[in-house]
Amino acid sequence: MDLANLNAFIAIAETGSFSGAGERLHLTQPAISKRIAGLEQQLKVRLFDRLGREVSLTEAGRALLPRAYQILNVLDDTRRALTNLTGEVTGRLTLATSHHIGLHRLPPLLREFTRRYPQVALDIQFLDSEVAYEEILHGRAELAVITLAPEPHALVQATPVWDDPLDFVVAPEHSLLNNGKVSLADIARHPAVFPGGNTFTHHIVQRLFEAQGLTPNIAMSTNYLETIKMMVSIGLAWSVLPRTMLDEQVARIPLPGIQLTRQLGYILHTERTLSNAARAFMALLDAQLDPPGTQG
Repeated sequence: MDLANLNAFIAIAETGSFSGAGERLHLTQPAISKRIAGLEQQLKVRLFDRLGREVSLTEAGRALLPRAYQILNVLDDTRRALTNLTGEVTGRLTLATSHHIGLHRLPPLLREFTRRYPQVALDIQFLDSEVAYEEILHGRAELAVITLAPEPHALVQATPVWDDPLDFVVAPEHSLLNNGKVSLADIARHPAVFPGGNTFTHHIVQRLFEAQGLTPNIAMSTNYLETIKMMVSIGLAWSVLPRTMLDEQVARIPLPGIQLTRQLGYILHTERTLSNAARAFMALLDAQLDPPGTQG
């Protein structure tokens, strides 16, 4: 089975179009069509239904997709295992990370890694943590440094590196700061800007309110913490931000008895052979582990 044809098949399945697959693989649309025609001829099945501009997987296509991932992952795994025998830290390391961690936690580690291992080509993908999980599961990224899921997938190994305390915040002139002692119920009555509903951070905060029988007044949502901070700072709403982001632009709301935190760390696929480059980067991350009882 031709690997180039399999790659074209996966690209169409993921992008939903022949043109999107062409852009991803830097090929013309006719070249993509030729690869799929060759694969369909080899397998003697139709893999896509083409209705106008809409492209969807046939039943055979849906059956092939997980197997196509598996075939490519086994080949990549084999290459890494053979390369690792040399003991050299070289090659490409595909690393997924969230925007927040990439901006606030990784720069010194990346600087140290590139200094120690100049022969490694770093491919850094900035993604939502939830999307990074999928990249790891499908083998498109070897390592991801993200906000860890409260309940990781069975095929994902998660290693916490930093505790990331979360604080309720408002603009310094917000009325919530003028009411003396503030409760979670008081906060719930005011408009909030939340991380997107699909994010791990959203679920952590939502569960806190649900545990007290409260429903936050979510007026807006976005996955970018820097955007949330800006919206809070101009007085549009309250929110929850990592303590590392607090400065004079926002003010912390003290809530006695309430401590929120999330864990940041790295994930990998349990059935994947790691490259020497990935192991070297994991060693740098492990050296950052928060000692028990401390917070990053």
